[in-house]
Formats: sequence, C-alpha cells, structure tokens
Amino acid sequence: MYDRFITTRLIAAVAVLLLLAAVGVACGDAAPAAPTEQPPAATQAVSPTGAPPTAAPAPPVAATALPTAAPALPTAAPTQMPATPLPQPTPTVGVAPTAPAPAPTPFVFTATTDESGNVAPDPDYQRAFEAARLSSRDWNTDFSLHTVPYSEIRFVIPRDRIPAIDAPDFIAPSEASEWLQDVEPVVSLEINGDARAYPLQILTWHEIVNDVVGDVPVSVTFCPLCNSAIAFDRRLDGETLDFGVSGNLRNSDLIMYDRSTHSWWQQFTGEGIVGEYAGRSLEHLSAFIVSFADFRSAHPDGKVLSRDTGFMRQYGRNPYAGYDTTEGSPFLFGGDLDGRLLPVERVIAVTIADMDIAFPLTILQEEGVINYTAGEMPIAVFHKSGTTSALDASSIANSRDVGSSAVFDANLDGQMLTFSVKDGRITDDQTGSVWNILGSAIEGALAGKSLTPVVHGNHFWFAWAVFKPDTIIYQGREGA
Repeated sequence: MYDRFITTRLIAAVAVLLLLAAVGVACGDAAPAAPTEQPPAATQAVSPTGAPPTAAPAPPVAATALPTAAPALPTAAPTQMPATPLPQPTPTVGVAPTAPAPAPTPFVFTATTDESGNVAPDPDYQRAFEAARLSSRDWNTDFSLHTVPYSEIRFVIPRDRIPAIDAPDFIAPSEASEWLQDVEPVVSLEINGDARAYPLQILTWHEIVNDVVGDVPVSVTFCPLCNSAIAFDRRLDGETLDFGVSGNLRNSDLIMYDRSTHSWWQQFTGEGIVGEYAGRSLEHLSAFIVSFADFRSAHPDGKVLSRDTGFMRQYGRNPYAGYDTTEGSPFLFGGDLDGRLLPVERVIAVTIADMDIAFPLTILQEEGVINYTAGEMPIAVFHKSGTTSALDASSIANSRDVGSSAVFDANLDGQMLTFSVKDGRITDDQTGSVWNILGSAIEGALAGKSLTPVVHGNHFWFAWAVFKPDTIIYQGREGA
C-alpha cells in the first residue's frame, strides 16, 4: 500500500510540471521544458491547450488541488477554441517551475492593531514578503498590512489565470437537465425566495461566482483542494466587492482578492489577510452541496447557473480526478496535519457559540441523522445519499456517491424536534413529518414548514483542522 501511494505521488508531481508548463506556454508565459521522461499511463490526458500530450501523466491537476492518485483526464478535447473573447487555460495546481516554493523564513511575525483596532503596518514586511518569494508585480495591494506570516502564503499561478464568473447567466432546471445529471453536486443558495444552483462541474473550473441573489450581492466560492463550498455576502462598509482568484494558496486553500483594494482574502474563513481589508471579515451565508435532483425537487422554479460562461471548459469533467480518496494526502500543504482523522476524510463542520465541531461523514452516513446539542443550541445534521463527489472520477456524473449533508436549528416554532431515519426517509420523532435534505417538511403535520439552516461546511478534515485546531470530533451515538 505504501509503495503504491509513493508511486502515485511521483506520477502526480510529474503531471504538475507538465501541465503547468503547458499553461505557461498557452498564456504566453515563459516556462521551462517539461521533463522528457514521464510515467506511463493507461489513459491519455488532455493538456490545457486542448491537445493531448505525447506521453500522458496519470493524475490530472487543477487550480488549487493536486490529486494523490488519479485516473487521467478525459481524452476528448475541444478541437477549436472560441474566437471571442477568451480562452483561458485549464486550471492547474502546483508550484510553477519558474517560481520555487517559498522557503522557511527566519522572520517572526505577530500582527498588531492600533488604538482603533485596525491592523498596524509591519515595518519589516518587505523582507518577509521577498523571503516568501512572492511578487508585488501588477498588485495595488498595501502589503505592509497583513495578519498572517508571508511564509505561509504560496504562489501557484498568476492572478485571474482561473477566471471568476462576473456576469453569470441562469437557466431553468428543465433546460439544465439536458447536460446536468440528477446525481451531480450543486451549491444551493436561497435568499429572499430566490433559489439558485451552482453546479460544481462549473465552479470547479472558476472557483468564484460574483452574483446577486434575492437582491443581496454574493460570492459563491469553491476551493477543490479543500472541498470547501462557501457563500459570502460581498458587501463591506457600504461597498459591494467583486472577487477574483489571486493565484495564491495558504494552507492549500484558495486566496481570493477584491478588485477594489487588491486585498487578499482567505476563502475558508472569509477573512482579509493582506492589504487594506486585513483583519476584516465577510458574512458567511448558509449554502448546501446537494444533488441537482434534490435542488430541482425543492425548487422547480429555481435557477441554475448556465454553462454559457464566456469560457471554454470541459464542464462535467473533473480536472482533479482521484484527489478525493482517504488514502491520499493534501498537496501544497505546509501546515501540521491533525492525526485524529485522515487528512482527506470528509467532515460536516460547524462553529456554534465559539465551539468548533466536526461530524465525520463516515459516521453520519451510518447514523443517517445526528441530534446534537452545541452549547445550548440543539441542532440536527441530515444526510441523504444520491450525490456524487466532484473530485473522484474524471466524470463527475460517474463518481462515487458521497451523499448530501445539511445542518439545521432543531427548534421550530418554539418546539424542539429530534429526527431519525425511517424507511429511508428523514422524519421527526414528534409528529412523524417527512423532511427533505434542504430542511423542509414535505409530508405530515408540519408539511410546508422549514427549519432554520445553520452555516456549515462539507470539507476535507485537514483544511478544517488547520483553521480550527480546537475542533471537537463527534464520536457517534455511543461516544462524544
């Protein structure tokens, strides 16, 4: 097992170099030649330019993730690129050969604040910035303001090489069903009665969608390397921010930037970490990863993000094939791994009353529903099968079933409900009403009622643990 793991990691590393080199050439960036020897692979991969390489690396790569053991990218590739206005190259991951990984820096950094609570400038920032091998070229960022050591930030690809979607187009679920399979995962977001689905087959290639939902400006984000789908209210101090992909990572997680101040933001936490907005936080919005079928059933009049993005991508194909495996380990990760769970194990994670809690997906799949009290708040954690992983097989629709999960306040109209699974359906023990994965009662005395969702994440354990090291891990009904 260990030998197979090492072999797949070496194959993945070669694939990174090959694909990054191809990206640089496709975008006019100078890049050194790819290695002349490549590991053999059963399936031919597709380069970012759309042409198959002469020797195929086994595991494909993408914007912010590196697979640890993966089948190759699909062989089918577009034969002609659109005339206008793009294209952009395929997202890739890894450290470009021309930009070595940042070396450990001897500089000790502790963020300080002034009397008003603002982050104070770091007089020695430039030495630390340069030691981390970061570049200020084309950035209008105030790099003297930062809340994290620059040694923790890793440059991967140039800014906007993975293009955010700024003018999203939406279609009806009936139209989306022509190309979106029932089992495919979507990010479901509903605000003020406006329900929208953002397919991960699209988000995987763009990572950020700037949108307005229910008259609220939002950014819907997805970092494949952390499996973190997070939605934010993008208003701050009366200004609506537009976000893009910086091309940098920290703890393997996407670093976004706002186009107003060029401040850098940690996607996992929604916190500004560099620039004018360092120390500020965006408001998290409750969003769910569910199957397209479950979204369509709950919101037949909802809207689905269209594939008409203005970019040519192999939507439906997973450029991170094989990354989602508990045998693997995160790539481009410089933090300490919390050994209580496997690094790429999925957890349903919440922060309630300053308590960080993780529910391992394996336990949730076994129990179906978890009734839990976080502090003084009773919550219900639901699970339903029928949703594929976006990071498993090269075809998302044909990936393994990891199901959907959601977290809700168990109080409804002053009554505390508890839940269980009966005949494969989620029911409350008090009235016997049947509930869907989005927290709405669809049968029984409470039909038409909805639970209040709790902001939660369906993440890989290593990512949650590095940002939330004091997390309590649910041990099952017989444990904690």
